[in-house]
Amino acid sequence: METMHAYGSPVATDPDQVFGDLSGVAARVRRQLEAEIAESVEELPSDQAPAGQISRFAQEERARVLEAGVAGLEKLAAHRADEIDEDEYFGVEAIVLLEGRPAILVQGQDFAAQDGDWSVLDAGRAAIRESIARVGRVEVTGHPSLDWVGTAFLVGPRTVMTNRHVAVEFSRAEDAGWSFQQGMSARVDPGEELTGGAGGDGAPVTPAGPLPYEVTEVIGIHPDVDMALLRIAPPDGAPLPTPLAVAADAPADLPGRPVYVVGYPAWDGRRNEPESMRRIFMDVYNVKRLQPGTATEFTPGGLVMKHDCSTLGGNSGSPVFDLTDHRVLGLHFGGRYRLGNFAVPLWELLEDPLLGRAEVNWV
Repeated sequence: METMHAYGSPVATDPDQVFGDLSGVAARVRRQLEAEIAESVEELPSDQAPAGQISRFAQEERARVLEAGVAGLEKLAAHRADEIDEDEYFGVEAIVLLEGRPAILVQGQDFAAQDGDWSVLDAGRAAIRESIARVGRVEVTGHPSLDWVGTAFLVGPRTVMTNRHVAVEFSRAEDAGWSFQQGMSARVDPGEELTGGAGGDGAPVTPAGPLPYEVTEVIGIHPDVDMALLRIAPPDGAPLPTPLAVAADAPADLPGRPVYVVGYPAWDGRRNEPESMRRIFMDVYNVKRLQPGTATEFTPGGLVMKHDCSTLGGNSGSPVFDLTDHRVLGLHFGGRYRLGNFAVPLWELLEDPLLGRAEVNWV
């Protein structure tokens, strides 16, 4: 699975590049904090008090970090970057993560309306919901230490795409092909959402996605890029959704183009994440999220494109979508602290025989 970023922000972009108006973002975050504080003054019933105290402590810590971030943004807007202290810098990075490059919870195959720059997601809600429904968590049975290993997405009539380093957790090379490791099996679950909460219309939701798809065959693992293609079968012979549209050509003006990732960012105990950051995210990992950002770099003829969506380990195998036409541009495979995140640009493999065998839905 992808190694998680040490906190310092997985977004390798300066705040003034993420946000067009630093003062406006600072004012918006301050208003949100004031609203949260006003809502938190009500006393909880006694039977909810212990849990409420823990939640309130987390909310207070979150507010403290974000208040410092607001002060840091205001200093940046006033060209006083040299005055920003360590707490304010940490807070600015938290705001970049939460506001500029958020990891939005998916619930009921939908997502809550967003404020600020990402309110644009509402205009594409119907298409984004279709994207979300075709992405699942790769779960394994019989593995000695893991019960899930990454993300996969539907690219052909009965085919999902993921990373090589995801597939090798349950498969092995054998003769001229690949097979399952002894005693192991895999499936792709399009659900695995956080229960409770509200959907895009604000109404409470109870996540109830489609049933998991069994992985029946390892079609192949690519020799040159971090990619694997798997054959799947739906439960009870039910029809599969139509596959995602995979970009057969490069979009114009790729650097700076709005994109989004769908996947399952995960906690990794190897990462020394500050306790404050854990409280900001309330330790919610391993569930489906929508992660918007931008494509940042691509060299024509190369096999790597970069993006700045806020991905973590578990996003390995996630699709990178074009926010304009919702085609899959890339296969996310990893990230590096302060350098950004990396994906395979799929249009570069249009004539690849492995993708041909997998019947990838080129558009």
